[in-house]
Amino acid sequence: MQHNDQVIDNPLVKKNFARRSYDWVLGWADTRYGTLALAAIAFAESSFFPIPPDVLLIALVLGARARAFVFAGICTLSSLIGAVAGYLIGYFIWWSNPGEFSSIAVFFFEHVPGFTDALFLKIKSMYETWNFWIIFTAGFTPIPYKIFTVSAGAFSINFPMFIIASIVSRGARFFLVAGLLWKFGEPIKKFIDKYFNILAFAFTFLLIGGFVIIKFVFEN
Repeated sequence: MQHNDQVIDNPLVKKNFARRSYDWVLGWADTRYGTLALAAIAFAESSFFPIPPDVLLIALVLGARARAFVFAGICTLSSLIGAVAGYLIGYFIWWSNPGEFSSIAVFFFEHVPGFTDALFLKIKSMYETWNFWIIFTAGFTPIPYKIFTVSAGAFSINFPMFIIASIVSRGARFFLVAGLLWKFGEPIKKFIDKYFNILAFAFTFLLIGGFVIIKFVFEN
């Protein structure tokens, strides 16, 4: 039993699992079900699945650049529906009693990578401070979006604001990736793989920083 626990905790095992998941997602690009798989993965990634749909989106766009924005639209819509599903999970079945996690919440903490009870409780203060911007940041950057969609429901975050932030952030992310690939093709893929995450964070922080500065100027 102890040996099995050591194997499970081995980072190489976790890395291999992530690699297999990545390869499994990418493999759908070579099948007739690539578009359907893109929709399903974009939906699932917004509530529980660990691999982002960008992996498959890039492969599909490179294989059919004329449909780049169709793929981006499918990805955005499916991700939005998944975000709503995550919100509903948090809103309706996250608590068994006030302040007490349900079995569903415990399952998420134990099986969804990066989703811990400590992080979940910290997110509440983030929502109280940033509102729209924390959802936008999670939707546009590589921060695990599912953590914030479920948390938004659990903390009863304003639903219309949640939807608007999700549409803007998810749409901006997926259409930016598809647009770059449509315009530049294969050469831009290495750039996206290497720098997109950094640029996404930089753009988001600059955008939020600009609004913070404007708010400070007008309130003082």
